[in-house]
Amino acid sequence: MIGLMEDYSSWDYLPVDHIRTPAFNSGVVSEASNGNKEFSVSLDAAVPDDILERIFTLLPIASMIRATAVCKRWYSIIYSSRFLWTHMLPQRPWYFMFTSNETAAGYAFDPILRKWYDLELPYIDKSSCFVSSSCGLVCFMDNDNRNTISVSNPITKNSKRLLEPPGETLPDYSTIAIKVDRLSHKYSITVAKSKQVPEDFVRWYFSVYKYDSWSGTWVTSASEVFIGWRGGDDSVICNGVLYCLIHSTGVLGNVNPRHGVIMYDLVGESSGTSLMQTSIPVPCSLTCGRLVNLKEKLVLVGGIAKHNRPDIIKGIGIWELHEKQWHEVTRMPHKFFQGFGEFDDVFACSGTDDLVYIQSYGATALLVFDMMHKQWKWSVKCPVSKRFPLQLFTGFCFEPRLDIST
Repeated sequence: MIGLMEDYSSWDYLPVDHIRTPAFNSGVVSEASNGNKEFSVSLDAAVPDDILERIFTLLPIASMIRATAVCKRWYSIIYSSRFLWTHMLPQRPWYFMFTSNETAAGYAFDPILRKWYDLELPYIDKSSCFVSSSCGLVCFMDNDNRNTISVSNPITKNSKRLLEPPGETLPDYSTIAIKVDRLSHKYSITVAKSKQVPEDFVRWYFSVYKYDSWSGTWVTSASEVFIGWRGGDDSVICNGVLYCLIHSTGVLGNVNPRHGVIMYDLVGESSGTSLMQTSIPVPCSLTCGRLVNLKEKLVLVGGIAKHNRPDIIKGIGIWELHEKQWHEVTRMPHKFFQGFGEFDDVFACSGTDDLVYIQSYGATALLVFDMMHKQWKWSVKCPVSKRFPLQLFTGFCFEPRLDIST
């Protein structure tokens, strides 16, 4: 089984403080001059800011973080230069893996250098929470009352606790999504809540609430009563449209497939249109579904259910939405599916840019799919160890950035 996992037997990890240790010692150039006197020239002083900016744009993010510890000048250029962050080479998303414990300490995987860095995130104290990320920011919603929401930059540790959203304080199902504007760095957060109508097995309340960082307030964007369907636990924002996963409750008969995706235009906020009228069925019977924004394209990663056994997973597929039609991208090769060992009917999945990360809740194995090259690859082994049989792991991906704040 181990032989199926590329690079799985060798791993390397570094504490995040190690990334910030000085990696450059500026040299002194000495020359003999008239009178045999020597003069010193600092290499750092000889390089103008604009040239340094261009050099920094070629570095991977881990090397850039390390460069901030060299001197105050480099720190200032990296953190304040708009040119640097608009012209730098594309950075691949990192994946943060953690488990239930007192603090949200875990490890972040860097797919460029293929290393794990130990990392502790503010405002999280356990893995049972809802997570969404966009352009360097990650938002978290607690699993207890689902009203405690915070936003954080995992690299800089800059964080903020938001006001509680309106609506039900204890909904039956919830989901959260964040979208950051890459130019203004302003962000929007949506929370979708679903609660069963009291003493009614057919109808479910469903509502969407939106938070804007520029106003610092929540507004109720949509509210509707679903019949035979309820809100799910996954959503994502693509091109100003909120996509939410919904589930059939089964009370109106055998509905197949049991999942669907509804759409809500956050920009136009078209009133009068029923959310259920926007529903798009998933491409096949799924045990679970995960929605991912890859370069403003909606991607569905789903556990493919066995025939006549919708609760048993037999594989994992990836589909992309084009004009309300699902187009299959790929299916996980069986050798990789077997590489996870015992695979539950639900799993953790997150992605951005061109990468999709897939992880089993019961193990630390992490599989990466590159949408551009259509390639599956195991990450190097995560330093997290399983201490007891029922220990669960989870994770999410995020774009490592130093220029985004809450």
